[in-house]
Amino acid sequence: MSAPGLAVVRSVAELRRRVAAWRAAGDTIGLVPTMGALHAGHLALVAAARERCRRTVVSIFVNPKQFGPCEDFATYPRPETADFAKLSATSAELAFVPSIDEMYPEGFSTAINVSGIGEGLCDAHRPGHFDGVATVVAKLLIQTAPDAAFFGEKDYQQLMVVRRMARDLDLPVEIVGVPTVREPDGLALSSRNAYLSADERRLAPHLNRALREAAAEITGGAAPAPVLERAISALTDRGLRVEYLELRDAATLAPVASRAARPARLLAAVHLGRTRLIDNLPVPPPAPSRS
Repeated sequence: MSAPGLAVVRSVAELRRRVAAWRAAGDTIGLVPTMGALHAGHLALVAAARERCRRTVVSIFVNPKQFGPCEDFATYPRPETADFAKLSATSAELAFVPSIDEMYPEGFSTAINVSGIGEGLCDAHRPGHFDGVATVVAKLLIQTAPDAAFFGEKDYQQLMVVRRMARDLDLPVEIVGVPTVREPDGLALSSRNAYLSADERRLAPHLNRALREAAAEITGGAAPAPVLERAISALTDRGLRVEYLELRDAATLAPVASRAARPARLLAAVHLGRTRLIDNLPVPPPAPSRS
């Protein structure tokens, strides 16, 4: 099933046939990898791709290899018809919607591990998650051969893992980060926000508020460690279970113990009921002193 103006393909062979025709016409191609359940954050990625590239492919694939054994793979929302309608309204030309067997045929045994930047933070709590992400994204980049691929900054560690993977494997694609799209109260958009109860939804914006307050303190010269401790305590007091809240180098994701001369990033993951929320904010380096 498709929507007016949007072609839907489900095989790698058909994807490649259509992309080859665009290439022959001299068109540039943008790829937006998604797991569906599309919201305004995904549509911002599509808009960014449309601005940069002549043609846009949006993949929709709930990737089993990035879910842990006790996570929500079976219940992850899959509103295919609604997703196609949203994509049609954006003027995306092609949706690639493969089955699990199409992506991982019988005997599939390859995995990509991005060490260093893919370790710690989310990886410490979701072991193997980024191996699944790197593997499926590498396959999508090879299958589509885009000029650029677009990822949201909300999943900042994922963005950095994908950039490192593409660089290390010499994949000829630009990995473009797109700023996080938020609700008016600051909550970062996520397909999993649908899991929040009404009471949990009222509490969820405290994550972004805590990050903003901590970022402002650190930017103002406060030592990071006590700032992060206060932020964790404030979130815990409001009923959010903190998985991590850390200050990391924005380029390498190495831990940052003091206000550094390089751009940094505050990254956090919390649990609210059965919902896991992640968010992050930039922390700029100190302004040069004026003599």
